[in-house]
Amino acid sequence: MRGDHIRRIRCVGGLVRDERDRLLLIRRGREPGAGLWSIPGGKVEPGESDPEALTREVAEETGLAVVVGDLVGTVERPAPDGLFEIHDYRCTVTGGDLSPGDDADAATWVDLAMFTTLDGRNALVAGLSETLAGWGELPR
Repeated sequence: MRGDHIRRIRCVGGLVRDERDRLLLIRRGREPGAGLWSIPGGKVEPGESDPEALTREVAEETGLAVVVGDLVGTVERPAPDGLFEIHDYRCTVTGGDLSPGDDADAATWVDLAMFTTLDGRNALVAGLSETLAGWGELPR
């Protein structure tokens, strides 16, 4: 990889909330971030739009069907072979039953107290708390 040309890997993440305004988090079962909590999401496959990729990823990781809404923001995180360029969208649940799958080994709804506890234990992926706070998207 040349220093002036960094490989960018397009990814998507879903800010999914329940009727109590809790945020959906998954615990990653594989690297990067194995054992840490994050929002559901993953890589956009060739030929997929962001909404298609996010709908697929949320279903694979949580068992839930969602409709993808507005783009909330974009962040960059280090990747083993470049940079993850992550586009985070609001999502609305339309069906399914919450059950972890694919590379998630747990999935749960968290309120602000639980989110703060996870953050205090360094159990969230790097930068998640700061990013969501900056966007005004912390759970309630």
